[in-house]
Amino acid sequence: MIMGDTPDIPSNDGLIQMEVTRIRIDERRGEQVIVLKELGGNRLLPIIIGISEVTAIKMKISGIQPPRPLTHDLLRNAITQLGASLERVVISKLEFNTFFAKLILKTRDGKLEEVDARPSDSIALALRADAPIFVADDVLNQVASSYGL
Repeated sequence: MIMGDTPDIPSNDGLIQMEVTRIRIDERRGEQVIVLKELGGNRLLPIIIGISEVTAIKMKISGIQPPRPLTHDLLRNAITQLGASLERVVISKLEFNTFFAKLILKTRDGKLEEVDARPSDSIALALRADAPIFVADDVLNQVASSYGL
């Protein structure tokens, strides 16, 4: 299947590849923020995430191996053992201050499947599966205009 043939699964057109650049913890507000940075660019995307997701992301980035699989490890293992792979993660929209993401999976027969997911879980899984993280250009523009960037 060629990317973009299926209307529900976005091609890379209009998508910007990002990388995890930092994790901030605001103890006064009780928030954890992961910051994605545009590869080869300057745009940033801050996303507030939960404590368990920030812990999972920090462990992976730091190279810490838990004695037993964490939830994101379990999901990666299940995907792999079912003969599929995580092709990419797409943070696809922002509505009412909530980001939405999609896991793009390739099944063993080459079919692309889209799974709705939270961005925090998607990023944690992408780091474990060495899958690229993309953000829709309009989401980046929306965030930039909201912050006056």
